[in-house]
Amino acid sequence: MTQAASTLLVTGASRGIGAATALLAAQRGWNVAVNYTSNAAAAEDVAAQVRALGRLAITAQADVADETAVRAMFARIDAEMPPLGGLVNNAGIVGMKARLDEMESARWRRLLDVNVFGSLLCAQLALLRMSTRHGGQGGAIVNLSSMAATLGSPAMYVDYAATKGAIDSFTIGLARELAGEGIRVNAIRPGIIDTDIHTASGEPDRAQTAAGMIPMKRAGTASEVAHAIVWLLSDEASYTTGTIFDVSGGR
Repeated sequence: MTQAASTLLVTGASRGIGAATALLAAQRGWNVAVNYTSNAAAAEDVAAQVRALGRLAITAQADVADETAVRAMFARIDAEMPPLGGLVNNAGIVGMKARLDEMESARWRRLLDVNVFGSLLCAQLALLRMSTRHGGQGGAIVNLSSMAATLGSPAMYVDYAATKGAIDSFTIGLARELAGEGIRVNAIRPGIIDTDIHTASGEPDRAQTAAGMIPMKRAGTASEVAHAIVWLLSDEASYTTGTIFDVSGGR
């Protein structure tokens, strides 16, 4: 299936890495389903930019932790867009900086629901459409992990790090499960990227203050992560599956 004939679903695509990925993918020939949770105006702005590039686009509201909403989103893509050929599991959340003994269990459940359950559910629904076993024409899945999975994020958000460790394991296992069915599965582990996710952890300036800890002495950009994601979606990565790419400035 060629990219020009395919649709790419990017979850959490109204801002940051998701928005950058949606726009770069459109430049490379993908039609794009722009998923968002609450900011409809931002999502529509991304979709409008995709259309301005000559590609098809829809906005699709769904909290990825809500199975009913996610199933409705995929049904809408089926009805309104060309066949699904790619998925970027980008939607994710982080809690306020804290030690484990300062956290409440409701926070852990929400993180697991969004970061892990949401990624598994979207991948399942995508493979049911793309896998040759199910009559599809193949495709690619890119999961968003984090360097937190390898560093552990002590005294910051070990719960978030744990969810991203789960994404690493899921990526490797699903890649091997689907390797003979025309679907490649890879992941990106961003390091400190200059997006507004740091505001959610209570450290809006972290991209700047942490730059000294990074070998390259700067935070990354959403565009730099998007280029790695879109390469993994492309035919240039046709023999790459089960791989986790660090985009972290050497950290």
